[in-house]
Amino acid sequence: MFGFHTEAAEVVRGIDLTGRQVVITGASSGIGVETARALGSAGADLVLGVRDVAKGEEALGGISGSVRLLQLDLSDLASVADFAAQITAPVDVLICNAGVSKTPDKHLANGLDVRFATNHLGHFHLAHLLKPQMAANDLGRGARIVVVSSAAHKGMPVRLDDLQWQSREHFDGAAYAESKSANILFAQEATRRWRGGGIVANAVLPGSSLTGLQRFHGEALKRKIGFIHEDGSLDPRMKTAGQAAATSVWAATAAELEGRGGLVLEDCGEALPVGPETHAWAGYDASVADPETARALWEHSEELVGQFLP
Repeated sequence: MFGFHTEAAEVVRGIDLTGRQVVITGASSGIGVETARALGSAGADLVLGVRDVAKGEEALGGISGSVRLLQLDLSDLASVADFAAQITAPVDVLICNAGVSKTPDKHLANGLDVRFATNHLGHFHLAHLLKPQMAANDLGRGARIVVVSSAAHKGMPVRLDDLQWQSREHFDGAAYAESKSANILFAQEATRRWRGGGIVANAVLPGSSLTGLQRFHGEALKRKIGFIHEDGSLDPRMKTAGQAAATSVWAATAAELEGRGGLVLEDCGEALPVGPETHAWAGYDASVADPETARALWEHSEELVGQFLP
C-alpha cells in the first residue's frame, strides 16, 4: 500500500513508460528532480523546464532515459511560448511542478503578483499551448495534467477582485496560498473543458518538505511554520523530497486514475476534505474548490494571457 512514507521510486516499480513523453516544469530541484528521476527510471521520454539550464544539468545528472533540458521562466509568458514551441511530439503527461513562495520581489514589472504569475498563469498558458500535443495522442490513451498545489491553500480562496494583491496588504505566504487554490481550480476546470478531448487534470498536495521553494525562508520562519523545531530538528510531519514527489508520480501513472480528473490527491490517494478525520497538515479545503470560481478564474486568466503576451 502506498501512503505518506512512499518514495517516488516505489511508485514506478513494475511500470513501463517507454514511448511516453512527460513534460515537467521546475525540474532542477527538490520535488521536480525526484519526479523526473522516478519517471525517467521507468523509461519515459522527459522534457524538463528549468529557469537555469546549467543548474539543471548539475541537478539532473545521471537521470535515466531520454532527457531534454529546456529553459523556462513561467513568470514570462514569452518564455513559456518559446518552451512550448520546442515540444512537437505527442505529450502524455504534463506535470506543473514549478513554484515560488517567498521572494525578494512581490510583483513583476507588469504588475502581476510573482506567485500568481509563476504558480498559476504560466502553467495555465503552457497547458493551452500544449493542448494540441496532448490531444494528438493517437495510441488509445488519454493525456494527464498533474498540478502541484499545497496544503497552504486552506482558508485562502481565490479573490477574483484582487488577484494581483494591489488593494490588500501583501503577504508572501497568503499570496502563495491563494495561488495554490488557483492550482486546484485550474485542475477542476481543465477537466471539465477538456475531458471530451481525452485530457484530464488532477491537483496534488505533495506534503511538506524542505526544498528550493523555501530558499528565502529564514530559520525563524521555518520554526514559525512548524517545519523545524527549536533544536533545528525536522518535524516528523515533514517528507523527504522523494516522498513529496510520490503523489505526482502516482498521479502521472496510476491505472486507477485513467480518465479521472478534477480530483485533489494526497499520499498516493484521493485527499479527504478537511474534517475530523484529517490532521492539521492533511486534506483539502472543499470551500476553496468552487466550480463557479473555477470558471471565472479560467476566463480571467485567458484575458490576462491576451493582455500580457508581447
